[in-house]
Amino acid sequence: EFGVDIRNDLSENIKHADLSVEAIPFADDSFDFCTAFDVLEHIPRHSWAHGRTRMAFLDLMNEIHRVLKPGGFFLHSTPAYPSKQAFQDPTHVNIITEDTIPNYFCEPCSWARNLGYGFSGSFELIEQRWLQNIWLVGIMKALK
Repeated sequence: EFGVDIRNDLSENIKHADLSVEAIPFADDSFDFCTAFDVLEHIPRHSWAHGRTRMAFLDLMNEIHRVLKPGGFFLHSTPAYPSKQAFQDPTHVNIITEDTIPNYFCEPCSWARNLGYGFSGSFELIEQRWLQNIWLVGIMKALK
């Protein structure tokens, strides 16, 4: 079991990284499965790092795709619009809707890639559903 966290007090299998400005610290095609529980809403759409503006959320989605093996799965959950939990935490800087993941990162739309936003990966949406009318939970398959 491996992980990434912004905190410094980590066990040996958990690597430190600020995913709003840094890459996931694992090699390409490392994992069959990747999870992000209550993470995506904390990644800004834009950030400033190394003297340049970056599209942090798109970069993170590229990184998730990069570390997944072909056919690997990404499972995520995030409080989403219109639930109040998507807005009430001041550290939530990225509001997700039920259309964000399917339309921007999954086939057949892949707008974040096809419209030139900087996403270079490709996912198949396996399933997405609401949990307690607060969280969107989705599972995606990396197409490579």
